[in-house]
Amino acid sequence: QVQLVESGGGLVQPGGSLRLSCAASGFTLDYYVIGWFRQAPGKEREGVSCISSLDGSTDYADSVEGRFTISRDNAKNTVYLQMNSLKPEDTAVYYCAADQSKLFKLCVSSSKYNYWGQGTQVTVSS
Repeated sequence: QVQLVESGGGLVQPGGSLRLSCAASGFTLDYYVIGWFRQAPGKEREGVSCISSLDGSTDYADSVEGRFTISRDNAKNTVYLQMNSLKPEDTAVYYCAADQSKLFKLCVSSSKYNYWGQGTQVTVSS
């Protein structure tokens, strides 16, 4: 059974850090483009970051560039999103997604992915 499971969310103060994990089961992440998306209450889902399957290229939304870092550990079949200097506007449910045929140039701008996790809540508040 193909499954993506996010973890690592929680409550953090502004300026703090969290590391989200996206663990895959039932398939090997090596061959998939992985994206991180988020959705805040009352807002549309937006792309945050993605990482390619071929050479580890990464892309980020302007709003998180320089603060978030995506990485993958193929041995653990897991992708991570390190989030630093968190702001209240980063508060959202964060989802990871996987697609074997995703065009890298669309991996942040397009939410059309084959597989999605259930999401993990990130709340940035003092």
